[in-house]
Amino acid sequence: MKKIVLSILIISLMTPVLAQKKSFYDFKVKDIDGNEYDLINLKGKKVLVVNTASKCGLTPQYKDLQKLYTDYMNDNFVVIGFPANDFLRQEPGTNNEIKSFCSSKYNVSFPMMAKISVKGKNMHPLYQWLTQKDQNGIKDSKVKWNFQKYLIDREGNLVNVVSPKTSPLDKKIIDWIKK
Repeated sequence: MKKIVLSILIISLMTPVLAQKKSFYDFKVKDIDGNEYDLINLKGKKVLVVNTASKCGLTPQYKDLQKLYTDYMNDNFVVIGFPANDFLRQEPGTNNEIKSFCSSKYNVSFPMMAKISVKGKNMHPLYQWLTQKDQNGIKDSKVKWNFQKYLIDREGNLVNVVSPKTSPLDKKIIDWIKK
């Protein structure tokens, strides 16, 4: 009897803690046009979240991000770009300038969000969740540079963090999408 009461007590005390864990789907962001974009609309899809910049040595990754999106968008997969000016001011443009650059230079059709901060005191709440284990329940990470990639599973959980230098077409990313 004591074990049952103790078990019930532990479960009742832990339930609020478990209920507080957020998922990717708990966030709303602004798209590049300034419209609210509710990430719950991506439920059931695998998502690659990437912070982008137009004037970076890694900017050509837009081409591979677009190819990845085009190749797998029919497999419940989406890429979401978050322009950020946090690394050597390599994304100085306005949202309109970024949108124009992405579409004219790389034919980007995957969702692009409004420019945000991905580090520091002005870090966007989504990136706080992506980088802090106490929020995402998986791991701590730092956004090391432009084009760092975060992999989100179909249930809205962080799965992995991929280095900025790793190509979006890397075998480990493609294998993750396919499985």
